[in-house]
Amino acid sequence: MIIMGHSPQIQISSILFGMKGQYDMCITSANISQTRTIVPRLDYSSSLISDVIRVLKKKRNELKKSNKTLVVETEDEEQTCYKSIDVERTVSFCLEGLCCIQKRMNSASRIDLIPKVFPSMVPMIRTISAQLVEISPESSRKLSELSVHLGSIVLDSASITKAHFDFSQSNVESSTLLDEVKLMVDSKISKQYPHLDFLSSFGN
Repeated sequence: MIIMGHSPQIQISSILFGMKGQYDMCITSANISQTRTIVPRLDYSSSLISDVIRVLKKKRNELKKSNKTLVVETEDEEQTCYKSIDVERTVSFCLEGLCCIQKRMNSASRIDLIPKVFPSMVPMIRTISAQLVEISPESSRKLSELSVHLGSIVLDSASITKAHFDFSQSNVESSTLLDEVKLMVDSKISKQYPHLDFLSSFGN
């Protein structure tokens, strides 16, 4: 369970996520210098995840197009399709997971929400990064960097707001969210390629 608390010396205003992905933060406290370092890291983190999402959207579109052609050309040789479709499924899983993370990042409208919303993102991002090592090495590298930035933001925001959080609970939340994303993506892939026994062939 996450327990939130505030020091009486701290006055917190909103962190606003603007149209250009910019965060604004105004806090009057002894931690003002530490607070100022959070803002550029939030901006940079927003830029990183947007870059990776843009790359994966393009990659997914390319895979959907090529796989559609492949399925028609190899109608009687289903096994030749499975590997390519599995790559599409992996990219879709990573993309949907990152879109979920981006929405959660944008939902943290106040600094006191960061220790509550952000911790589960870190293991999610690490999992997604590992999935992309071979498919998109540069995206994987950027996500590894993103996980480091978000981890430091969580620790600093918790220090400023005197918040406490449970890393084990964050891991559980991360797994639950990723399981939901996987079920959604598997359903879409099954509908996209209804004549292929795709999920049974790969088993997960």
